[in-house]
Amino acid sequence: MFARTAPWPLVALFTAGYLAPYLLPTTVGRLDTALPLTATQAGAVGSALLLSSATAGFLLASRVERVGARALARLGLLLAALGYGTAALTTDIPVVVAGAMVGGFGSGTATTVAATRIAAMGVPPREDVRAWGRDPHQASTLGLLTVSALAGAVYLTVPHLGRTHGLPLAAIALTALAVWPLTSRLPGAGQPQEAAHAPHDDSPLPHRRSGLVLAAAIVFWSLAQNSLWGVSGRIGLTQAHLGDAALGVVFAVALGAGLVGVLAAGALGARLGRAVPIGAGTVLIAGCIALTASATGPVTFAAGEVAWNTLYPVVLSYLIGLAASLDPRGRWAVLVGSASSLGTAAGPLTGSALSAQAGYPVMGLVLGAGLLLVAVPMTAVALHTGGRPLLPGAIRRRGGHPAAVVAAHTGTPSGAVPEVGAPEQPVVEFPVDAPAVPVQRDYDTAAATRAPGTP
Repeated sequence: MFARTAPWPLVALFTAGYLAPYLLPTTVGRLDTALPLTATQAGAVGSALLLSSATAGFLLASRVERVGARALARLGLLLAALGYGTAALTTDIPVVVAGAMVGGFGSGTATTVAATRIAAMGVPPREDVRAWGRDPHQASTLGLLTVSALAGAVYLTVPHLGRTHGLPLAAIALTALAVWPLTSRLPGAGQPQEAAHAPHDDSPLPHRRSGLVLAAAIVFWSLAQNSLWGVSGRIGLTQAHLGDAALGVVFAVALGAGLVGVLAAGALGARLGRAVPIGAGTVLIAGCIALTASATGPVTFAAGEVAWNTLYPVVLSYLIGLAASLDPRGRWAVLVGSASSLGTAAGPLTGSALSAQAGYPVMGLVLGAGLLLVAVPMTAVALHTGGRPLLPGAIRRRGGHPAAVVAAHTGTPSGAVPEVGAPEQPVVEFPVDAPAVPVQRDYDTAAATRAPGTP
């Protein structure tokens, strides 16, 4: 399924950056059981960690190429190792909070570098389009696959090692250290990028309105996900009556189901476009959140968690791909990712506050209703920027010949013809300063794509 040329250093960096949010339930849960913190205070610490991660994305979105991907990645991994490692080794509350925030900034830095480089992969070198075999959606899918597998292993292992707060934090720190050697394969400052012909960082952001709508919508989308995820541990322990080890098994199975979801997203690719997975997936997630939050027994809780974790990475992978498609330099990918981190950061505190005031079932209904509303603008952006899917019987472009007929007449390479089911590419008209002449519809594609003014 995945090419041998898959960008494994970026996948590893993606994994190191995303591991902290994936381990949020056990991190927050252990803070209020192993340290003198209330549930709301522990949620606030988790929110501070993720807010620091989002801040890194906003600050560094346009500086990756200027500073160098290698230097920034190493800085992020170093901060993650030092911050999370320090927080894991002490019980002093201020030091734990400071270490979590430093580690969060490191995670955000690593994620920013990975997102920027993955988005740049979507721009093929002009000299050899057919040799470009890497895909941003494939890379983000691989990243979600590896982080889900690693988080699942942590959830299975940590409950058997004790109840100290530092175990999940230490796992994140050790992951950052393990990824460090792979950064040598990332470009430094001033080195050529894969998308060297793309616009410079100071060029205007394309698709500004669509990017802003997507960024605004994904704030609440992520807030809803992590409001539940941040309190899932307490729902399982107090409302669904699971033990600590059984809860770890449920989370591990849920993340294993997430692996299946990621594999399904990778196999599905762009066959349905992005609008259907994003819109329909968000609606289904809303139902899963309501089910999980209202669970009063182990079976219902496990079913809700497994279904939700199956769908969440699928929709997330398409949202990442949608953001990456808005700008070949990856700036929208980073900015939308940072906006997602803002929602993620507010999630633990929001979930704790809502559940404390109204209870878990009402919290689930509120979050589910909000997701139904936010699905509309996200789907609209996917439809607007992704084009209409090419379906059997609809392969003919408006006002032109079928793509297959044009290819047969001109000898166009097969890789340039969109497959059935692929998103339709926008048609760009080039002004030509020449006398108007009658043009037949059955024209030479190669001649039509020459630069203006060339014979």
